[in-house]
Amino acid sequence: MMKKRMIAAALAGVMVLSITACGKTENTGGSSGTKPVELTVTTTFAGEDTNAQNYKDAVKAWEEKTGNTVVDTSASSDETFKTRVTTDFETGSEPDVLFFFNGADANSFIEAGKVLSIDEIRKEYPDYVTNMNDDLIPGSLVDGKKYAVPVNGYWEAMFVNTEILEAAGVTMPGADYTMEMFKADCEKIKEAGYTPIAAALGNIPHYWWEFAIFNHQSPETHLTIPESVDDENGQAWTAGLNDIKELYELGYFPDNTLSATDDETFAMFTEGKAAFLIDGSWKVGGIVGSCQSDPEDPSTLDKEKLAKFDVTYVPGNGSRKATDLVGGLSSGYYITRKAWDDPAKRAAAVDFVSYMTSDSVVPAFAEHAASALKDAPEVDTSKFNELQVKAINMMAGATSLTGAAQDLFQGDCRVSTFDGMPEIVTGKVDAADAVAEGLEVYHNQ
Repeated sequence: MMKKRMIAAALAGVMVLSITACGKTENTGGSSGTKPVELTVTTTFAGEDTNAQNYKDAVKAWEEKTGNTVVDTSASSDETFKTRVTTDFETGSEPDVLFFFNGADANSFIEAGKVLSIDEIRKEYPDYVTNMNDDLIPGSLVDGKKYAVPVNGYWEAMFVNTEILEAAGVTMPGADYTMEMFKADCEKIKEAGYTPIAAALGNIPHYWWEFAIFNHQSPETHLTIPESVDDENGQAWTAGLNDIKELYELGYFPDNTLSATDDETFAMFTEGKAAFLIDGSWKVGGIVGSCQSDPEDPSTLDKEKLAKFDVTYVPGNGSRKATDLVGGLSSGYYITRKAWDDPAKRAAAVDFVSYMTSDSVVPAFAEHAASALKDAPEVDTSKFNELQVKAINMMAGATSLTGAAQDLFQGDCRVSTFDGMPEIVTGKVDAADAVAEGLEVYHNQ
């Protein structure tokens, strides 16, 4: 019970920080008599992200409080967005404040010295994000320093259309779900005339790739990139890709899985054509939005339709239990060198991040997600919709959270594995050869 509570607390905290407690941040806007500041801010709080509206509301409140303004250039978190951010830094067009990933995606601009570490900021603003548990803030892969201030984290799990399960005579999966049980259920679903798995293997195979290799590893070894295709982890990666190939050969993915977009297969799931979807916590918002006549208006929610959706654990195998999930604090707020070196923007940027990580804001972002907060009060589920409550209950049963290996395996490394998934599952390219090629690129870049 204690372990369960600790995990629930880590996933549902609120932040204790007032703006006025943050060193020199109280005099940053029009309210203090100084000239208002315009900050350019880029985040992933956009599209179907659960916190997109929370972010808009928080920005508006900060603008009203300080007299400053935000030029928002946020976009959905995908590969196009990552490329855009990288390009912006390379061309000198980076924002003043960036909410972005803290893994390998951030290496280039950290190596270039274009963002400040938390320790560097604290030299001038000693109270900057001191409400955070520093031990829980991930360090950079470049130098181990902490740069990104997390607000909320993520988890990856399996969403379920229970209406399809009922039609196929399949029981809702639980904490003891295995791959063998999953395949048996997929066969029943297929026989009932539905697509078992909503996935676009030719567009975004990431989540299946992640858990497929995880099923041949353990929470302790999952983030270890293989030295070669022949070592234990390399063999695990090959076995995982072959598992995806087997599911493809069994006909459990959509007929157009090799050409469909992620948006198309997600629509299959929400429209009652596919039973299972492996994705992240951000998809809660997308599913809820699909159950509203107006995706932007929560008052239009069809509660009866939403009740047909559930979330559970990804089927386990070997040393990985189903309740061992992928998740963590993968993103946070960066203050760029560009803003820091601008006398008119430095204090405003610090103030903005402080506000976005304050106790008046964070509860809306992190009550049913992960956080690095020192204080984690009880979660009040009364204000959540039914799917959010199901997610909270699911996460309360998690036995471990391990970061995503794909966050380490970036760029050209993915060409033979992620981009090459259609060739792998159709047998045109051997899985071991694809892994070997990806690892060679990784170790030589």
